[in-house]
Amino acid sequence: MKLERLISIIYKLLNHDVLSASMLADEFQVSQRTIYRDIDIICAAGIPVVSYQGMKGGYGIMDGYKMDKSLLGSYDVSSLITVLHSLSTIFEDDRAQNTIERLKTIGAEHTHPSLAVNLASNTTNPAALPLLRKAIADRNVIRFDYINAKNERSTREMEPLRLHYKYRNWYVYGYCLARHDYREFRLSRMLDACATDRFFKPHEIMDTTASIDSGWSGSVEDVVIRVGPAALASAMDHFHLADKQFHPDGSMTMRIPVHQPLEARWLWAILLSFGSGAEVLEPRTLRSILKEQLIQSLKFYEEV
Repeated sequence: MKLERLISIIYKLLNHDVLSASMLADEFQVSQRTIYRDIDIICAAGIPVVSYQGMKGGYGIMDGYKMDKSLLGSYDVSSLITVLHSLSTIFEDDRAQNTIERLKTIGAEHTHPSLAVNLASNTTNPAALPLLRKAIADRNVIRFDYINAKNERSTREMEPLRLHYKYRNWYVYGYCLARHDYREFRLSRMLDACATDRFFKPHEIMDTTASIDSGWSGSVEDVVIRVGPAALASAMDHFHLADKQFHPDGSMTMRIPVHQPLEARWLWAILLSFGSGAEVLEPRTLRSILKEQLIQSLKFYEEV
């Protein structure tokens, strides 16, 4: 802990002109006397720390003492800082924050970031992210309940290997002990995740084509919808990779490849959320399914 504090103080001094002992003491939750001793150790290690007197006095690094900036350009550093800042917020990771402090020492001064990244997701189980990351680092088997795309709930055990952020959601990838194969699980469908006291050996080969454990297998079929002008933005947000054809009246036809659309309840929910702003043209059976869903929903409001 002491070594980490010393390193952090060095990088903070490199990133600021002057820092007071009281400010550093508050930052690291130690006494000012401890900070004085830390500064002495840093000076003894060859880092030229200068003491400034007065109301705004404190400690700083001697002018001309700079880190080598030839390794990374200012654009690279700025991009790395932006991504690391988002990660440190999500995972509450002090190590990422320390890395940010180090990167700032080789970045361009007085520049405004041109990139913003927010890796948060309103559908993610936020408490599971730090737990899973620690389990991956410690190689702990995790246990959790999972609800697949067919709304079936089961208890799983998994050797977690990495976290993925894609499609605006977080996924955990690893070896599922129930399926004896590599799988991806969507965090928003995980319940009661916990790390067990069992450990697993490193995996030398990881199957990067692992499938999301959906609970079924089948072919892909095109779903064709006609979207009115009032629902264009929402439809494009949900299906931005679909083939699109715009019409003179402002409407749009979308052709969306979907895995088993007649069983894809997630798709039904999206299509019904458009209300009167979109109509399913194909397949015809999906039209009947959505009509039945609407009829069943109306039964809750018969008294209105």
